[in-house]
Amino acid sequence: MGLTLRALFLAASATRVIASCAHGTFLRPRAEGGTVEVAKFGYTGSIGPLNWAALESPANGVCATGTRQSPIDMVDGVFTVLQGADIQLTVNDMPGGADFENLGTTVEVITQGGTLTVADKTFELQQFHFHLPSEHLDNGTSQAMEMHMVFQSAAQEIAVIGTYIGIADAAAAAPAARAKRSRISARQEATPPPATGAVKATTLLETIFSVVDKIAVPGTVVKTPPLVMSEVVDVLKANAFQIYSGSLTTPPCSEGVNWHVSTARLGVTPASFVKARDVIGFNSRFPQNAPGEPNLLMISTLGSAAAAVAAMAGGSGAVAVAPAPAPTV
Repeated sequence: MGLTLRALFLAASATRVIASCAHGTFLRPRAEGGTVEVAKFGYTGSIGPLNWAALESPANGVCATGTRQSPIDMVDGVFTVLQGADIQLTVNDMPGGADFENLGTTVEVITQGGTLTVADKTFELQQFHFHLPSEHLDNGTSQAMEMHMVFQSAAQEIAVIGTYIGIADAAAAAPAARAKRSRISARQEATPPPATGAVKATTLLETIFSVVDKIAVPGTVVKTPPLVMSEVVDVLKANAFQIYSGSLTTPPCSEGVNWHVSTARLGVTPASFVKARDVIGFNSRFPQNAPGEPNLLMISTLGSAAAAVAAMAGGSGAVAVAPAPAPTV
């Protein structure tokens, strides 16, 4: 066993990944000519979060070694609170609609101007995309979805506003058509999570997800209907933000990301949730350790290595050998 644990994590691979959380920023500029690049990483199996570090070495090494990784469980003590009134947030409406892309790992709206100013530092809005279920936990509880609005400063710093999305209360939701059948079983109707709280459907999300089925194939793009951003901006500014320094939640998991997790809740109707789920699927990284604590993958690897050594040594420093089976007659 000559390889170190770090070398095992950073084993070379020819596969190149695309960071959907940083798509459109300096970390992952958009392709020229309007081509939609499809991500090569994923959320299950050998391309999932447990193996992101090996998908592009050494660029993704921090996914397995970083100590300020995201997402996290938003519990007391890991964040500070910033009131919405203490930030400046503007997002341009898009009367002509916006490009809505399927990156293979998420669906993303390319924005047309917007800024976030915090403590005299200004970030420009690049895009917003969706995770299902939510990546951050709200005091141990996951939500139906999460929207990430990704900003970049002139100094190439990243800020993200994360907003939970719930299933709209039946009384507040508009009457919906019969839900589209789930891809899991064409013979069963998809059943969304039950509504919790008095969440109302957010017009912006309903408008966006009205065309999500048009980009069911990764690499495709569609123009949305006109988007009015003021509804969401007003909701965010009327609430507070839980802020902490974390990372991208996709490869290369770069740290130093300024996270602003909103205390607001947006909502989608059950029908819109099912439409989005049938295109997005599952795209959430597992919750990471609290900021500053050791990386969970390092802890797991050290524990597995210790267990393997103990098993090989048989507890006495010698390699245990199973007895030969008795001969059969």
